Amino acid sequence: MAVVLRLIPHLPNVTPVTAMALFGGAYFSNRYAAMVLPLILMILSDIFLGFSWITFFVYASLISVSSIGLFYKKISFKTILMGSLSFFIITNFGVWLLGYPKTWTGLAECYTLALPFFRNSLIGDFVYSGLLLYGYQFAYRHLLKEA
Repeated sequence: MAVVLRLIPHLPNVTPVTAMALFGGAYFSNRYAAMVLPLILMILSDIFLGFSWITFFVYASLISVSSIGLFYKKISFKTILMGSLSFFIITNFGVWLLGYPKTWTGLAECYTLALPFFRNSLIGDFVYSGLLLYGYQFAYRHLLKEA
């Protein structure tokens, strides 16, 4: 489902990928799966969308977000915000390295121009994290109890 949501038209950065990385880190008992599953999702969708030089930074940011989930073991306002910030800082550092003058002004310009994407990431991360968290809690309470 996450691959499909990434492939259909959407606002830039409003996808479930970061939320999945955080959720996996917080709830998967297998640490390896928590780290690798978001990367597999990205690779599958990037096969159709294309790879670029920034791909390394996007994948590194997802490992960072999974690590936040692994460390805190929960999804909360704080962990969602930390995950969004981590994604924003790491990916835009890569954008700066690959496409802006290597000056403080270039760095400031890169992050300033990325703010609308950060807003979109926050929207997507909070919405999809909420859906994953409450969907999991609903399934656990209502479906798994009956099984």
